[in-house]
Amino acid sequence: MARNHVTLRPTEPTDFPAFKRDLQAAFAVAAVEEMGELPDGPIPSDADLDRALAAPNAVVLHILNDARRVGGAVVTINRNTQANSLDLLFIAVGNHGQGLGKAAWSAIEAMFPDTRSWETVTPYFEKRNIHFYVNVCGFHIVEYYHERNPGPHTPSPTGLPDDSDMFRFVKQMR
Repeated sequence: MARNHVTLRPTEPTDFPAFKRDLQAAFAVAAVEEMGELPDGPIPSDADLDRALAAPNAVVLHILNDARRVGGAVVTINRNTQANSLDLLFIAVGNHGQGLGKAAWSAIEAMFPDTRSWETVTPYFEKRNIHFYVNVCGFHIVEYYHERNPGPHTPSPTGLPDDSDMFRFVKQMR
C-alpha cells in the first residue's frame, strides 16, 4: 500500500456542486452492487445533501491526498457536549483500496480532539461501510433501525433498497 499524505480542508460553498457529484458517484457504486442499477435519481438525493451541507454546526471537508481531492466528509460538531456525528464520508471513485478512508478518519479525529463520542449510521446492506466503521475505525454497532424500530431521522435517505434499515454506530473517545 502506498504511503498517503492525507489532509483535510474546509469546503467552500462554491465547491458544493462538485462535492455532491463526487459523493453521489461514490455512493452509486454500492447501490448498483446491491440493486443492479440505480434507482430514479442520485443517492443521496440532492435535497438530502443540501440539508446535510446546510445543517447547523455542519463542517464540510475535502479529503486531500498530496493536495489532490480524493473524497470528502460532513461532520456535525456539538461544541457544548462534544457528542459529534459523522454525517457523510466518501472516497472518490478510483481511489479505493489505498488506505485513504482510514487516513481520512484519523485526520478527522485529530481535527476534533475534544470529541467525547462520534456517531454515524449506514445502510444495512453496506458491508464495506460496516467493516470499515467496526474493524478499521473502532466504532460499535449500538442500534438497528428498521420498520418496527425507526430511526430518529425517519424518513431515511431516499432511494435505498430498504429505506428504513440502517445501523447506528458509536465510538467513545474518552
